[in-house]
This record gives sequence, C-alpha cells and structure tokens, in this order.
Amino acid sequence: MNQTDGLQLLNLKSLREQVYDYLREAMNRGDLAPGANLDLNAISARLGVSRTPLRDALLQLESEGFVTILPRRGCVVNQLTREDIRDLYQLIGSLEASVIRDEFSQITPAITDRMTRLNHEMAGALQDDDFDHFYSANLELHECFLALSPNQRLVELVRTMKHRLYDFPRKKTFVKEWELRSIDEHAELIRLLKAGEAQAAADFIRDVHWSFEVQKPFIEQYYSSEPQRTTVP
Repeated sequence: MNQTDGLQLLNLKSLREQVYDYLREAMNRGDLAPGANLDLNAISARLGVSRTPLRDALLQLESEGFVTILPRRGCVVNQLTREDIRDLYQLIGSLEASVIRDEFSQITPAITDRMTRLNHEMAGALQDDDFDHFYSANLELHECFLALSPNQRLVELVRTMKHRLYDFPRKKTFVKEWELRSIDEHAELIRLLKAGEAQAAADFIRDVHWSFEVQKPFIEQYYSSEPQRTTVP
C-alpha cells in the first residue's frame, strides 16, 4: 500500500464516521424514528457523499442493533422492544458488575466522592426538570468506574447499549419516582463501594439497579409509548 492509498483510507474512515454521527444524531432527535425506512439515495444526496461511506456507516449501525439492512430493499430503523430492553438491562448489568468486581482496587475515595457529587447533581437536575443534565450526570456517574476497565471493547459496548436505551430517540420526560429511586440506588452503591464490599456492590448493580424485573414497573411506564415488535416487510 502506497502513501496515497493510506491517505484515501483515512479519509474514507473519517467520512464514514461523519455519516455515522449524522445518522445517530438524527435518531436521537427523532428525525429517523423507529420503524422508518431510510431513503439511501436521499441521504447520500443530502450529505453529498457516495453510497460507500453511507453503506459502511449503516453496517456499523446494524452491528450495534440500531438498523436492519434489507437486501435490495433498503434499510429500516429498528424498534426498541420490550425484549430488547430486557436483554440490554441484563447485558449492561453483568458487564458493569464485572468492572466493579475486577477493578475494585482502583475505585479510590476520590472516585466515590465524585460519584457522590454527580448523584447530587442528578437530584438537583430532577428538581429543576432538567432532563439533559440528569441524563449526562447519570452517564458520567457510571463512567467513574466503567472507565477503569482496560477492556475498551467492553466499555464501548456498554456505552452503545445505553445509547440504544436512552437515545432512540431521547425522551425529554421524567418518571420522577423512578429517577428518585435511581438516585437512592446510586447512594447505596456508593455506600457499598466505600465500605469495601466489592462483591456486594457488583451484585447490587446487576441484581437491583440493572434488573429488568426489579425496574419493570418503571420501564413499562417510561417506554409505554414505544411501539411493540413488528414484522419488517
């Protein structure tokens, strides 16, 4: 491979990432709603790109569960079903628990103090009806320990699954009883971490905080307007 070929590959990768970001943001805003068929020609024309970076971006989105590519029939944005939510909760809970257990020695007082501050920010955001701040502080709180993992594939997988749960598209509403409970659960997690109870903290985040069965009443309320599974034509 000569230098020109290498530059072309870098440029293509950058373009693919830009198309990917555009499509993800459109899903976040609800411009590309679950169940929608994507007009690939229109997207290519609007972005001024060829079908190659668009196809590559769609392949990544399909691998992450956001879309389904239909041979010779285009592409459809996947719906987030109850089964999807249940599976995502189980996977996220198991992976976050493994990070807490495996990287517990790195969870210092400075980290738990930061988690406490972020939990207080969540409480303030809830009082102010500031969903965006609540959402970002929530993600950042979990990142305090998640980012300790040397397994970047695990970290990226958890982040992607959370995007599917929260940004598909992102709602601007609260189920306040659920959010208050989440804040209380964070406080209990922090207490266990400070007490040096690694296994109990790992079990708690998997079996309570990310338990579909425990959180089911709130999940059903929050996602009640989401469409159920349909057959892709």
